[in-house]
Formats: sequence, structure tokens, C-alpha cells
Amino acid sequence: MHPFPLEPDRAAMAEMGRLVLDRVVDRTDQLAARPATSPLSPRAEADLVESFLVPPPDRGGDLKDLLARLDEAADCALETAGPGHLAYIPGSGLYSAALAEFYNRAVNRYGGLASVAPALAALEESVIRWMARDVCGLPEGSGGLLTSGGSMATFSATVAARHDKLGEDLAGGTVYTTAFAHHSVAKAARLAGIRAAHIRTVPHTPDLRMDPEAVAAMIRADRDAGLRPFLLVATAGTTDTGTVDPLPQLADLARREDVWFHIDAAYGGFFRLTARGAACLAGFEEADSITLDPHKTLFMPFGTGALVVRDLAALHAAHDGTGSYLQDMEAAGSVPDSGRLGPELTHEIRGLRAWLPLHLHGVDAFRTALDEKLDLAEHVHATLSGVAELEVPQRPDLSTVIFRIRPADGSRAAAERADEAGRRLLERINGHRRIVLSSTVVDGRYTLRVCVVSHRTHHDRIAEALQIITAEIERHTTA
Repeated sequence: MHPFPLEPDRAAMAEMGRLVLDRVVDRTDQLAARPATSPLSPRAEADLVESFLVPPPDRGGDLKDLLARLDEAADCALETAGPGHLAYIPGSGLYSAALAEFYNRAVNRYGGLASVAPALAALEESVIRWMARDVCGLPEGSGGLLTSGGSMATFSATVAARHDKLGEDLAGGTVYTTAFAHHSVAKAARLAGIRAAHIRTVPHTPDLRMDPEAVAAMIRADRDAGLRPFLLVATAGTTDTGTVDPLPQLADLARREDVWFHIDAAYGGFFRLTARGAACLAGFEEADSITLDPHKTLFMPFGTGALVVRDLAALHAAHDGTGSYLQDMEAAGSVPDSGRLGPELTHEIRGLRAWLPLHLHGVDAFRTALDEKLDLAEHVHATLSGVAELEVPQRPDLSTVIFRIRPADGSRAAAERADEAGRRLLERINGHRRIVLSSTVVDGRYTLRVCVVSHRTHHDRIAEALQIITAEIERHTTA
């Protein structure tokens, strides 16, 4: 036995690695056959949860046994990596990104200050510049940072906007967004010191987009009342419906009113790699900042977010800070310190999990996969639009399709009965465990969603999903 158990020798490392790799490969290879939801009963799930609440032992255990326990825990979950996950906005997780992350965590380089690992910091900077300039169309000199997710990206953008437009006096600072904005937008504003009463919900048009005329009127009225409008947040692919706000018009308004223009493109941003996405998402070029989530439409592991900004100096001014203990850290030339661009100082090199897949597979592979998701969503929309019992309110902008049970008449009571039927329909659909959908509320109506994002979801699983949905609707009408 090695005298230092925390330092296994080469043979032990190889054996441990083989055990983990074999399990990961087996699980990944079997994803298409795995249930989309947990197969455990509520009682079995509760017992399993309790078993994982115990503290660690004084003496070590067997890796095989511990991995078997981890498999149990992983099975007690939505299968977010599989092709049947059509709920929320899936994050399927590339195998190549997992390999990158294994390497990354093993070499364990520090990512907050570029001078500590300058070449890896440059690698990460290359990923950010690609996202800012090639994907989003921001000008030379733009940049940003990788984050733990879209929520942290939106928070950093809000802090930068607040610092740039309000300075140290936050009184009267006012933010504008819509009811379909991700909840992290309002949360970020509150965390940044903005009063909840000054977070405005802008009305939306009948096609569920932010109304530019309404927000213009709200900004004027707030200025007249002595408030200080400083941030307009549009969404490029809402979580509820996948809808894209009218970005060019909102960008024009933001320039006229001298407010910071942020686009939450956590879901939709990377669809700009496709021709259809670029057309639908015109206006990114005019943004001050953009939230992206590579763990959504770049298929990266969870925990991979990004913020890109037009003016890196504005991000730096809002977040810079130092201490005497950092006096030995020198600047690394053209590569900025990510720890001075956001709230986190210590973090891993996050760019590797994106850099390796992008360089290994090439951007075209991602472009093709995203085009496939758009095609599949169009197919879902066309099929469900032909089902008489359903309302399919809108054609998808991106890869989310919403639908609901059609009421028998125009009364409120009929709508309530239809909504209850929709709840039962979702339970029956998900009860098959081959797919999992989710729901939302759109203009007061219970609405089901199909979101096609996983890189492992192809026509065969969508065809099966549509068969399940239509069969359960027929069952509802004949019951």
C-alpha cells in the first residue's frame, strides 16, 4: 500500500481511471435506452436520498462499490443527457467536453489571474473572443468571461450596467424586461441593489415579444417621475416559449434613451451559427452585453456559462479589485485577468471544456447539429398543428414548440377544464418514461412545451415523442 493514500501510484491511478471510464462509456452508450425520468418509486427515492445524507467514514471504501452507489444516485434523476429530455432547456453534455474536464481537473490550473497559467488563460480568452466576435458579431475589442452559468453572467452584466450608467448613486435606478424573461434577470437586479419596485415588467405583443412602444413609453414616464432608467433586458429565446424579442428595435431605443442594452441569449445565442438563427437573431451586434449558456446550445456540461460585452473596460471598471497578497501577480500581456472582470477570483480554467470540443469536432459539427434541432422543432410544430384537439399558438422562432388543449368554447370554465386536461396529459406523456416534457403558463393558460436541444435527440426520438403525444390526446378524447 502506498504510504500516502491521497497519492496513488501509476498502476493505481490507471486502474481507478479504467473503472471510472468503463462506467462512463457504458452509461453514455446506453443513453438511448435509458428512461427519461427516474424509475424509482417515491418511497425508494426518499430512502436513497437518506442514504446519501450520512457523513463520510473514517476508513476508506472500495471504488467499485462507491461507483455503484453513484450510479444509483445518477439514475435517481431526470436523464438530462439522453435523447428523450425535451423539458425545460436540456443540457446534454458532450463526451469530448467530459474528457476535457477530466484533464482540466487533473492538471488543476488556476484560472482567475492570467499570469499563473498564461497559455491556458489565452486558450480561455480565445473561446471568449470567438463567442463575442464570431458568434455574436460584437466588434474588435469586445470580450468577456466564462461563468458558472447564465445567472452569474446576467448578474455581472447588471453590475456593469449599474456602474456605467448610475455610478455610486443607485437611487432611482430602473430596469426593464418582460414577464417571459428568465427569473435571473430580476434576481440579478435585486442583488445589484435595485429596488424590486423599480424592476419594470414591459407588456408583450400578441406574439409574446417585448413591445417596443410600451417600453419607450415606460422609460419616458419614469424619467418624468424622477427615476433613472439604466438597463433594458431583451430575451433571445425565452425559456417559456423560445420567442425572440425585437432586438433591432430595442437596440435603437436603448441608444436613443442612453440605457444599457443587454440580451439574455442563454438559450438562443449559439443558433446564430446557423443561417436561420443568424436571421432570427439579428441585433446582437448592437448589444452592450449578452448572456450565453454553452451548456445549452453548445452542448457543454452544466456549469458552463458566458458573458460577452462590447466594451471590456466597462466590465473591468465594475469588477476590478486587488489586495496586497496579489502584488506578485503581473499582467499577462494581451490576456485579461478574468478575476477582474467578474465577482469570482478563484476558479478553474473553464475554457478547456469548450476549446477541446470546438477544435476536435470543428464549428461545422455544431452548426449542423443546431440546424437539425431547428428542423426537428419545425416537424413537431407541423405535426401538432394538425391535431384538432390542440391549440399550437405560434410557429417556433428556435427549437421550442408550445401547445395546449383546445377549450370546448370561449368561456373561462371551458379554459379551466382544458387546462386541467393538459395537466393530466403531461402526466400521461411523461409516464411513458421515453420522453419528458414540461409546462408553463402563457397568458393565463396552462401550456405544454417541447424543447429540442440535446445533441443526442434525432428524428427517431421525435417521431416516438409525437406518437406518444398524439396517442395520449386520442385517449383523452375517447375517455
